[in-house]
Amino acid sequence: MALLTPNIRLTFLGTGTSQGVPVIGCRCEVCCSDDPRDKRLRTSAMVEVGTSRFIIDAGPDFRQQLLREGISNISAILLTHKHKDHIGGIDDVRALNFVDYPHAIHTVHIFATHDTAECVRKDYDYAFAENPYRGVPQIELHEFGREPFTIEGVEITPIYGTHSCFEVTGFRIGNLAYLTDFKAISEAECAKLQGVEVMVINALRWQPHDSHLSVEEALQLIKRVGPKRAYLTHMSHEIGLHEEAEKRLPEGVYFAYDKLKIEI
Repeated sequence: MALLTPNIRLTFLGTGTSQGVPVIGCRCEVCCSDDPRDKRLRTSAMVEVGTSRFIIDAGPDFRQQLLREGISNISAILLTHKHKDHIGGIDDVRALNFVDYPHAIHTVHIFATHDTAECVRKDYDYAFAENPYRGVPQIELHEFGREPFTIEGVEITPIYGTHSCFEVTGFRIGNLAYLTDFKAISEAECAKLQGVEVMVINALRWQPHDSHLSVEEALQLIKRVGPKRAYLTHMSHEIGLHEEAEKRLPEGVYFAYDKLKIEI
């Protein structure tokens, strides 16, 4: 699959699991580490293609992530699934709505599957009320299915996998593939990843888990796809210290960390 897109920049806004790292109350060596690479906000990423800027997932740390990166405008938010660590910060788009107020109010466009969109409508019902009160998030939801869709001229291909007992969505943008919270993927969906240069994939911990890929399972999927580089994300404190854990990975595979920027 050869897609023509400008150069892509990927910024890891967060690389931690649902609890983040450090975990509240934990005193393990990772949670007590002074290495900034061991401090992980909930998983999210920013993908910039030319002048377009896409955020993948808006979890509970969304506000902190936007402030840290100095982000004041985005093209769209792409949601992978409905869990709170991926949609829990959507209310904070209010700040993006009113960046240029009173001259303009910027609606934030959110793209999701039907199931995830329904959860957003339920959780943020006040934003979709017939007579909303002043200051609610200005959101426009767009539902996608199995086929590629386009935002600002950039083609985005949904990649479906399973996360426990329901579907989760990853995205291919040009030569970048971004998958999180996957446990399994079919051969047909895996075929959509062929030819990617950079692959991002979740790896919760070294030991197997019921609903997330382990490091070894993620490495097997990376081998199937064959990207030039791969980065692991959505990691718990059980991964271990970044500096030591990365030595255990094969050539061309890396543990991502918050604020890491890569060019494609």
